[in-house]
Amino acid sequence: MQRGRRTPEAVRYTLPMHYLLFYDVVEDYAERRAAFRTAHLAHAHAAVDRGELVLGGALDKPADGAVLLFRGASPEVAESFAKADPYVKNGLVTRWRVREWTTVVGRDAEVKLQTGGTGL
Repeated sequence: MQRGRRTPEAVRYTLPMHYLLFYDVVEDYAERRAAFRTAHLAHAHAAVDRGELVLGGALDKPADGAVLLFRGASPEVAESFAKADPYVKNGLVTRWRVREWTTVVGRDAEVKLQTGGTGL
C-alpha cells in the first residue's frame, strides 16, 4: 500500500454511517422504567444535541425491546450511549447490540444509490 492512501474500510469509517442499537429488556420493563426514565431521556436528548442519536423508542405490542438509530463515524457512538444509559446500568436492559445499517434510500440515507441501482 502506498503511503498516505487509506483502505476502503478506513475511508468508510471516516464517513458518517447509520448504526442501530437494539435493546432486549426485562419482562416488567414498562413498569420498572419509570424510576429511570427522566435520566434515560436526558441521556437521549444529550445524544440528539450532539448530532449522534437520530431516532429512538420502545417496541410495543409486546413491549419487549427498543431500537435507537445513531449516526456517526463508527459503532462507538452507539456503544458509548448504551454503556452509559441508565436503563442499561440499572438492569432494565438484559442485552444490547449494535449493527451497522447501510441506508440507501431516503432523504437521510448515508449511501445514496442512483435510480435503478441495486443493493436492497
